[in-house]
Amino acid sequence: MQAISILGCGWLGLPLAKSLIQKGFSVNGSTTSEAKIQVLENAGINTFLIALHAQKVDGEIVTFLKNSEILIIDIPPKLRGLETESFVDKIRMLIPYIEKSAVKKVLFISSISVYADDNSTVNEITKPNAESESGKQLAAAEQLLQGNPNFKTTILRFGGLIGADRHPIKFLAGRKNVENPDAAVNLINQNDCIGIIEKIIELEKWNEIFNAAAPSHPTRKEYYTQKATALNLPFPEFEQGKPSEGKIILGTKIETLLGFNFTSI
Repeated sequence: MQAISILGCGWLGLPLAKSLIQKGFSVNGSTTSEAKIQVLENAGINTFLIALHAQKVDGEIVTFLKNSEILIIDIPPKLRGLETESFVDKIRMLIPYIEKSAVKKVLFISSISVYADDNSTVNEITKPNAESESGKQLAAAEQLLQGNPNFKTTILRFGGLIGADRHPIKFLAGRKNVENPDAAVNLINQNDCIGIIEKIIELEKWNEIFNAAAPSHPTRKEYYTQKATALNLPFPEFEQGKPSEGKIILGTKIETLLGFNFTSI
């Protein structure tokens, strides 16, 4: 039974772990919350309480990585609030543990925030030019991992994550002065996230970069008005007084190289 370690069993990592277990993998999964340990264990995950910091790693990281050929890193930068730490330093702190483990393949969950909102159309050849601090640190972390010769790293840059229990219209409904009405949406369904990850593992697509967003790119105003109508929610009111800023993320490499078909957003 092939073993996989998932660092970060949250909104995406937990259902991913469940799906991999159903496919016959043994999964080591981590959480930073003691309250979630039982939830992960009930799902059949070998559970570890692990927290990355800029100067140390708390938890049994050596045992977590032991016997796993594949490591999936799915932890957010968390740069908001008062107690922020450098995400790049966290990844830098993790790397020596990976080097000393059985891990030979790393899948790093990144974000399309590594690209600026400059109204361009973006593919994997486009050089990251992040404007936000989290985007800049994600791009730097990508380079740290892909530049390490001791393991192969594939970068997976997700668009906005949506699912049955998570959709931005629930936050935007009824709000006023919502910016960028004419910017394109770049969204991806949770099930597609899991399917793409499993395709990368199945087809052994390592040392790659993938942009993952559904091929449908309506404007924010069109899309969120439609979703508000479908869910019987108040329409958001958009700011029309200044030009919209955004980008269009192309996910065609996933369709061609992985043979993956995106579902509707």
